[in-house]
Amino acid sequence: MTESPTPSHRRKIPLSRRGVIGAAGAVAAGAALTPVVFAATDSGSDADTAADSGATPSGTKAERFPATRSTAATGTGPATASFAASFVAARWSGAATGVGIRFTDGTASAGWQTLSGGCATVDDGGTALIPAGDATAYELKAPDGASDIRSLAIDTTDGPHRAFKVPSEPSRVRGVPYLPRPAWGADESKRYKDGKVNSPEVYYPLQAISVHHTDTPNDDPDPAATVRGIYEYHAVTLDWGDIGYHFLIDEVGTVYEGRYSGDELVPAFDLDGKLVTAFHTAGYNSGNLGIAFLGTLTDQPPTDAAKKALIRLIKVIARFKGLDPQAKITYVNPVNGVTKDATTLSGHRDWLETDCPGQTMYDLLDEVRAATAR
Repeated sequence: MTESPTPSHRRKIPLSRRGVIGAAGAVAAGAALTPVVFAATDSGSDADTAADSGATPSGTKAERFPATRSTAATGTGPATASFAASFVAARWSGAATGVGIRFTDGTASAGWQTLSGGCATVDDGGTALIPAGDATAYELKAPDGASDIRSLAIDTTDGPHRAFKVPSEPSRVRGVPYLPRPAWGADESKRYKDGKVNSPEVYYPLQAISVHHTDTPNDDPDPAATVRGIYEYHAVTLDWGDIGYHFLIDEVGTVYEGRYSGDELVPAFDLDGKLVTAFHTAGYNSGNLGIAFLGTLTDQPPTDAAKKALIRLIKVIARFKGLDPQAKITYVNPVNGVTKDATTLSGHRDWLETDCPGQTMYDLLDEVRAATAR
């Protein structure tokens, strides 16, 4: 969760998208990090019209993704959805452990599963994102002391398709290819609540980089759908207003843009090189960049392709921000002054009590630090 910083409105730049891209290159000589990217972040009705008419906006192409559907429930009674669920997200107050779930339609495992928070952490109680295996019915059970139980059945694969304006050319951060938000089907309306942006962007200088795993299934056949599920879970169930990571990496090494950072076409940063605050290390988010591997790295390591993608991405960011991934630092929260001794490149568990990023990945951090420092 964020440190509830006071929103600071970013500098307004009266440029077209083409002009912003040019400005990014012009700023490079004076800014510590100005990624050169070619991306569009618009989606919605205009893209739908373009796709239906066969027209495509200049510099973009219309691609279709399933709209994410969800059905909310409260308490521990039986819950049903009118669709086959990809995931069930749960959130509760009180006791952090002991809550269980079982799927009751015979599609997913019918036995009780004890819920684990995985990567996400909350201030009071617990939370979990559970693969549902296309189940349409489930129930929760809770121990004494757990209350305010809420759940959300999420479908990320079979909803009605909507069109997004996706860049016609590959998007890159200083040569590292990545998928911008529209290219994995990010529905920007999820960032809004009661007609307002739920988590306004705020920016601080980069101090640290943290590695996570999403604690979702390995050998994922549709990682973009999983990213959309995590987005729904973080933005809606946890009320963070957006996905909690700055970047995500799948098993074939594809990098996904995470937390929205503005319209300037620079993922994770503003044009002054400051990092947008995300939601991956509660209490230590501001100035801390979060990168998550898709999958569970408790007993198996990341794939070679995923690890190489992580090293490339961290090396680029560290080089242009002047960070040493191996350095011992004292992180200072710019919002409230709280400090934490850490290594510039750390695992989630170095900040909070969690198993994330999984033991096998955590054991590789020294190797990654050395590779990214070269």
